Amino acid sequence: MNKARQPFAILCIIFLMSTLLLACSSTKNDEGNAAANTAAGNTAATAAPTAEATAEPAATTRSYTDYKGHTVEIPVNPQRIIYSGETYGDLIALGVQAIGYPLSMAEGQVFKDKLTGVEDVGFPINLEKTLELQPDLIIYAGIEEADFDALSKIAPTIIFDTFAPLKERMQEIGGILGKTTEAEAWLAQYQTQEDAMWAQLRASGMKEGETAAVFTYYPGDRLFVMATTGLSQVLYGENGFKPTPAIQKVLDADMGFQEISMEVIQEYAGDRIFLLTPVADEAKASTDKLLESAVWKSLPAVKNGYVYTQDIMKTSSDAATREWLLGEIPAMLNK
Repeated sequence: MNKARQPFAILCIIFLMSTLLLACSSTKNDEGNAAANTAAGNTAATAAPTAEATAEPAATTRSYTDYKGHTVEIPVNPQRIIYSGETYGDLIALGVQAIGYPLSMAEGQVFKDKLTGVEDVGFPINLEKTLELQPDLIIYAGIEEADFDALSKIAPTIIFDTFAPLKERMQEIGGILGKTTEAEAWLAQYQTQEDAMWAQLRASGMKEGETAAVFTYYPGDRLFVMATTGLSQVLYGENGFKPTPAIQKVLDADMGFQEISMEVIQEYAGDRIFLLTPVADEAKASTDKLLESAVWKSLPAVKNGYVYTQDIMKTSSDAATREWLLGEIPAMLNK
């Protein structure tokens, strides 16, 4: 009986030992797998920061060459802008407000009430005030190299062509300010509004091929016909009035205006005349004298009642004024 039990006992012992060996092997495998997983996790964790560390940081400045040939490092998205020059309304159209601007330039402008919080940097620009405002970009319309050099010591400075055509100017200033998308959207909207204005005027009696002229006086009894600036830029649009042959020559010469004598005004006058009322009293007196002259009264536009007046300060070339004029021109013609 005892001899019969011995083999059974031995089998039990062998079974138990095999079970223990399997358990130990499983534990080692689990520990090995856990160690491998931990090592892999550590490797991944280590690799992630390394990838981040090697990523290129976004550029905060870029190289820009202005129309006078100055190459300057300017902010990609400038936040503290000083703008000294005409066409401040371009910034307003893009939803941008400068920290500094010559406020005297805003007198009589359609955007005057939109300058809350803008500091006066004076005209000519005051260097001390400019330094005090700590700009990160100065946009300057002057052309004197001495002024450019002085301003460049305060902050990155570019000279901007405020007399460029509206589309060209808006695309350029949009790029400078990091507002390219906004500039293109504004131009598209403006074109739609301009087309609608001319369609409205044609429906109300404007004839195909009608000509127009814009005149104004400056102090010194100086009479000017306007060409590539201000109100004329709108009137001579693609679907608008045509310039007279004499004015076309001024446009072809890419001139903003040309001084003429009262004796030759009939060569420039069109089917319709727009007379810009000046600011200076002396120029106002010259305008009154013109209106009483026989030459003026002999013009076809005067005889037909096609003469319209507008404050010269409200016919600037900036985007905000141009948009305003799209509503004002029909109002003038319908009076």
